[in-house]
Amino acid sequence: MTEPHRHTSHPAIAKRLKRAEGHLRSIGGMLEEGRPCAEIAQQLHAVQKAVEQAKRVLIQDHMDHCLSTPAPGPKVLQAALDEMRALTKYL
Repeated sequence: MTEPHRHTSHPAIAKRLKRAEGHLRSIGGMLEEGRPCAEIAQQLHAVQKAVEQAKRVLIQDHMDHCLSTPAPGPKVLQAALDEMRALTKYL
């Protein structure tokens, strides 16, 4: 079994996602209550932005801590480039 992959930013990201999860649950309640669509759309937008920001922080932190070390050889450099290419689909 491999060691957990953790960065110092992970607790803050988890906190942000839990807050977004709570907002998302409240949106379900807003729908059940028949709240105006503009209010619901505003809250959905807030949840979307919170998730996007969490993703951005996670990817930037990964780049800073996992991809920025000097590569000892072309194979390691190629692996880092491949990983970065894989990450870009989530941007």
